[in-house]
Amino acid sequence: MNAFKKHIALSEYPKLATYLIKWLGMALGAGILVGSASALLLVSLFWATDTREAHQEIIWLLPIGGLLIGLLYHYWGKDVVKGNNQLLEELHSPKDIIPFKMAPLIYLGTVITHLFGGSAGREGTAVQMGGALVDQVSKYLKFSQNDRRILMVMGISAGFASVFGTPLAGAVFALEVLVIGRMRYDAILPSFLAAVVADATCTAWGVPHTEYHIDLVPEMSLLGFFIAVLSGIVFGGISTVFSKGIHGFQTLAAKINYPPLRPFVGGLFIAIAVYFMGTTKYIGLGIPTLVEAFQNPLPSYDFAIKILLTTFTIGVGFKGGEVTPLFFIGATLGNALALFLPLPMALLAGMGFVAVFSGATNTPIACTLMGIELFGMEAGVFIALACVTAYLFSGSSGIYTAQIIGSAKSDSLKNTEGKALHEV
Repeated sequence: MNAFKKHIALSEYPKLATYLIKWLGMALGAGILVGSASALLLVSLFWATDTREAHQEIIWLLPIGGLLIGLLYHYWGKDVVKGNNQLLEELHSPKDIIPFKMAPLIYLGTVITHLFGGSAGREGTAVQMGGALVDQVSKYLKFSQNDRRILMVMGISAGFASVFGTPLAGAVFALEVLVIGRMRYDAILPSFLAAVVADATCTAWGVPHTEYHIDLVPEMSLLGFFIAVLSGIVFGGISTVFSKGIHGFQTLAAKINYPPLRPFVGGLFIAIAVYFMGTTKYIGLGIPTLVEAFQNPLPSYDFAIKILLTTFTIGVGFKGGEVTPLFFIGATLGNALALFLPLPMALLAGMGFVAVFSGATNTPIACTLMGIELFGMEAGVFIALACVTAYLFSGSSGIYTAQIIGSAKSDSLKNTEGKALHEV
């Protein structure tokens, strides 16, 4: 009997080896493709940022840039305008191959947004490029629906991992973002393989990633525990403001009947706002201010201005991600909280960096891993407490409205299970 069981167990290895070889091959192809696309995106955004900062008068062309984006999507991109939510919807209910044009359209839209002074990020662009590119493979290889889902998860993980240089967070983000409170373990190996390959590919192209440092992490104490939880509540509330702000501006912009005019009018308002503020620190990615949040005290209102400009930029129809602005918002908010909470400023900035992102995307495990990858294991417990608390206190909100609620965040919200965020 024991020999029979051993024979059965051994017979699984050829099947497992075949599975590994299959997805390793796919990961190499998808990772190299998406990692190279992310490298191109990052280099393009470096150029756009440097050009804008060297010629700040170009910001007055933001309305024209917005009109161009609006026209591109109105006449050629109506079927890909949902962006990340379209990827999630396709993963939940597979229907049609994601059109290839999603990749070049979101790339062009993001570069134009950054070149002329919109406030946006890059993660959404990398994820959409990754999802659209790898889905073309499933079309030609005639994959089953389940294999196609796994391949799209690989595209998301590869895009996220390579654009931020965080392969562990990228892999888990792709598994965690689909259904709130649940993870897809059938795609765990392909997701990790693709994330590692894509990150290595982007690095091989010589594209640098921003480094952040938390110099001092105190021993965890009872006071530190409660401060981490309290700050997590604040970060979760701010993530809700951000998510609802985007949807609010989208509703407001929809009152303009001709869609291409929405980013045109919005771009005019942004250009005027930047002129009167007299600074460009709140537009684009905002990396210099983001780095400074770990080093020096900043104005306590920085996070609020970034919320307003980013939610408005995305809400009126400009393109780009939300995550880097969320990093900016969280880090500068943490910097401001250091005035009131007895934890090191850099630690609170790092906690906010990932916790606001956690609340807005409902991905606390991926965000915890990202914090550890970026800031080191020493801050891991503080980061984890802030991320999971922010996740809870973001409630039934998020920037990805196509997310399905798999497990409610509390017993009182059980009636929301099985619904998409936009239905709650």
